[in-house]
Amino acid sequence: MNKDCVFCRIVSGELPSDTIYRDSEVIAFRDIHPQAPTHVLIIPREHILAPADIGAEHQSLMGRLVYVACELAKSEGISESGYRLIVCSGSDGGQEVPHLHFHLIGGHRLGKLV
Repeated sequence: MNKDCVFCRIVSGELPSDTIYRDSEVIAFRDIHPQAPTHVLIIPREHILAPADIGAEHQSLMGRLVYVACELAKSEGISESGYRLIVCSGSDGGQEVPHLHFHLIGGHRLGKLV
């Protein structure tokens, strides 16, 4: 837990969020600046800065994050039509919050990447 991290503060309940999923390892909540009709952030409760900080000990947690994202895509009704699961890393990669997180984005046709 990092007291200066906005996502850690959401995990601890110090900051409010529109939480749609929570378990002992993962929390998911709606993005406050959605880029599509469905825009959910899926984060580990553990403070991991970025993908570069994932270690061998995080393998099952990473699988859990992807599994939860796929289940949320189903419950949000975007699994059949399609969605994006995005992980940004570092400032050049567009990571705005230094806490590993996945963006689940869908609900309309998304533009091509690059």
